[in-house]
Amino acid sequence: MSYSKAPLQVNPGKGIGFLVLGASLHDILTRLKAQPHMYPKIDVSYSPTKPLQAPVILTLSSNGLRLRFDGPDQRLRLVEVLDFTKTGLSYKNTDLVKLPDNQGTFTHGGTASKPAGPPFRHVYNKLFGPTFPGEYHAPTDRARNVYGTYVLSYPGLAFSFPLQDSAWSSNIDFVSLLSSSAALSASCLTIFNGSSWKEARQDLYTRACTHPRSLALTGRQREGSPDEIELIRLSGNGRIELIRRSSSPFQIILSETTPQDLVAELGPPDAIYRKNDRRLSIHKPRSDSRGHHHPSYAGSPGQDDLTDTDRSSTQTNTDDSDVEDGFARPNEVAETSAECFYNYFHHGFDIFVSYPTSVSSELTPSQPSYQNPMPGFCADRLVATKILLHGNVPGSYPFNRYRRTRWVIDIEHVPETERGMNSEMPFSRLSASLRQIWKGTYANIDEEKSLQRGMVLNRGWGDSPGSSCELLGGWEESADAPKAGYSNSVTNSGSGLGNTELYGFPGLLFEVLGNDAVSCLTIY
Repeated sequence: MSYSKAPLQVNPGKGIGFLVLGASLHDILTRLKAQPHMYPKIDVSYSPTKPLQAPVILTLSSNGLRLRFDGPDQRLRLVEVLDFTKTGLSYKNTDLVKLPDNQGTFTHGGTASKPAGPPFRHVYNKLFGPTFPGEYHAPTDRARNVYGTYVLSYPGLAFSFPLQDSAWSSNIDFVSLLSSSAALSASCLTIFNGSSWKEARQDLYTRACTHPRSLALTGRQREGSPDEIELIRLSGNGRIELIRRSSSPFQIILSETTPQDLVAELGPPDAIYRKNDRRLSIHKPRSDSRGHHHPSYAGSPGQDDLTDTDRSSTQTNTDDSDVEDGFARPNEVAETSAECFYNYFHHGFDIFVSYPTSVSSELTPSQPSYQNPMPGFCADRLVATKILLHGNVPGSYPFNRYRRTRWVIDIEHVPETERGMNSEMPFSRLSASLRQIWKGTYANIDEEKSLQRGMVLNRGWGDSPGSSCELLGGWEESADAPKAGYSNSVTNSGSGLGNTELYGFPGLLFEVLGNDAVSCLTIY
């Protein structure tokens, strides 16, 4: 059994200690993993078939805590205390529970239960004071359990008290009921955002969060920290708009935005990865002896290293591989020393910094091309040429390497039915919409199918590009995996294959998991 030395402060409507409502799954899990002596076991539960729609649950069994995150945005929505004896808790310098040495368990209908929490009198008289009547929930099986549950709500938190079903009456006030011998000490404490539990649970996973995703923005170091990114809007023509929480939007223009612009607006990168591994460059487009260009895989036109997926999301050290591509440019070896990825783990994306390229600008065939307006354009300076948006999908190989990034493809000149493409949509729906938009540009059906085939990318073999990431979640589930929530301890590494598939459209490259979720989107 694990005990915290210093009690965690209970903050109604905000959280417990550093477990702040609205914080990202990435921030919370990273903080927990950094303290293995305090949090020795972390179980991650998620839906293997709908990982971006169903909630993600972290269970800290050694600490008696359970944390619930929404699926689309992966933000902490509910903190539950299930065992008051494993983590010390206090509210305004008053302990919630002071346990004697001989503390035992109480019984529900003859079945041993968890150690008791604070009694009602302690909650009512010394901690939180009077409140409005709560809700009574009768036992589901009265033959086996004689106790129902009375949920007593305060703004931002609620206690669950076991109450004998035979003693319940709507004509008796709750103070008399919960202070009688028919009621037991609290069995659970929940922290939420709302005036009461009845009101909060109506939109628990969709309500707007009042606190930021980043724990750094909630503490004393928030001044000087870069503003967090709420949403990334893709509009084509190499323009990527970053919608921020407090500041005005920042626009990245591929082959124009400089590293200085990135640092000024986004802060310094968390890491820099030097890109020297070109094992996948065989798939880039090249000319034959007659000067004819062959299309790249997945229908992605004209980009060197478009199949490059060895960014720092899946590499932890620099690979000094020699350039062995016979089609490499004469100065390619020198360029690799300057080219690099800016890794923004806390923002949820990588930005590839290299020399300017011709942007694959049009996301739709009817979209007007963009001409570089900069009079001082220089081909020898470093600029952002590619951005990789990470989905942090539970069960994927690089899970929790990055914070989840949400994006939307917001382009004009497309039918209304094809709008609203976003990071939560299954790839099969995204692909259908994009194929419909580009339908008239293919010579025939065979060409369309050949240019939109998926390329398998292995994430599990030791010598595969991008295989050195520490696995914090479970391996990607197979098709015959259980359809219910899947639980996996992040303290175990497991073994298996983490294959994904790459699909390309003009200006876009999708990395897709077997459950149809988009793990990463590259814009070039």
